[in-house]
Amino acid sequence: MSAPAVTAAPWVRLHDVGLRLGSVQVLDGVNLTLQAGERVALIGANGSGKSSLLRVLHGLLPPTAGQVVRDTGLREAMLFQRPYLLRASAQHNVALGLWLRGMRWQQARQTALAALHRVELQSVAHRNARTLSGGQQQRLALARAWALRPDVLLLDEPTASLDPHAKREVEALMADFAQGHGQAGPQQPMTMVFASHNLGQVKRLASRVLYLERGRVLADRPVHDFFQGPLPEAAQLFLKGELS
Repeated sequence: MSAPAVTAAPWVRLHDVGLRLGSVQVLDGVNLTLQAGERVALIGANGSGKSSLLRVLHGLLPPTAGQVVRDTGLREAMLFQRPYLLRASAQHNVALGLWLRGMRWQQARQTALAALHRVELQSVAHRNARTLSGGQQQRLALARAWALRPDVLLLDEPTASLDPHAKREVEALMADFAQGHGQAGPQQPMTMVFASHNLGQVKRLASRVLYLERGRVLADRPVHDFFQGPLPEAAQLFLKGELS
């Protein structure tokens, strides 16, 4: 997957960001700048802070320390490992989000149908979304995100619970989406940040890799350098499968 041109403008900056949930320090002293147009993979053992970092980046969790500075002109969408779907048709699950953003209902339904076609789910447009397979539900979540024309797409282990065939379908859509752009137009390539345990997926999709441990970013490298160059010992153990 060839990398798109990356603009000089940052999408978000984190300055000494910490996040404490109850008695647990889940992020600690994170300093990070993500440029618009990057494809960034977050990797690390379970509990390392990947999901929490994604939520802070998206604004779902406010940091308890430090500062997050973002380009508020960019539209964001986020996908979770298990997408929340309404007890309604696949088409209505996509259309409702558009309607809530001010789109007329008839136009929202038409846009939703185009989004379902985009992920090859047009044949199940009128089926209850909760009756779809796991892979179909994740593709529906991607359709819902794509319909919003996001400039930034964040994904939390989007293929972790899927069978191999469904993983390939979702990964192909991620790669395809990352080659496009959102509402900002062709001059602003889409930014994609995703958490993954699938190192092959990271190699195929990412341009940059962040390794997290106990809420800290211990390694931040271009993807080739991450897999070929020197790393902190914990990151090396993770790559060898000795940490999970």
